[in-house]
Amino acid sequence: MRNDLQTRLPSIVITAHDAEKLRHLADAAAKTYPATADFLSRELERASICPANRSMRNVVRMGSEVSFRDDISGNIREVTLVYPEAADVGAGRISILTPIGAALIGLSAGQSIEFQTPSGGWRSLTVIAVRNHA
Repeated sequence: MRNDLQTRLPSIVITAHDAEKLRHLADAAAKTYPATADFLSRELERASICPANRSMRNVVRMGSEVSFRDDISGNIREVTLVYPEAADVGAGRISILTPIGAALIGLSAGQSIEFQTPSGGWRSLTVIAVRNHA
């Protein structure tokens, strides 16, 4: 249905440190969350990997506070991207092992991504702002 999707995916950048940890996480989650773990693995494969010391002020990485718009509903959310053990949707901390978390990693402010959810539907998100500490 969306065979041209791969060519329309935005470029993403991930630090070497995050990429290594996230590869292990995706491998470990392959049986429990197969669709999301596969999506995260594909995102890691297509990402440009950069040294951890490179300035990535406007790029979504682990621990980033992200403001994004759901392009279908128009709703804007502010979340912090975290590892699964720190996730708390009520507190705005979303896991990298959710479709939204895996979609956001590596994006910069202004970029959009379209992706398929585990239930087969399509979503599109646009990053409005990224705030990183340190």
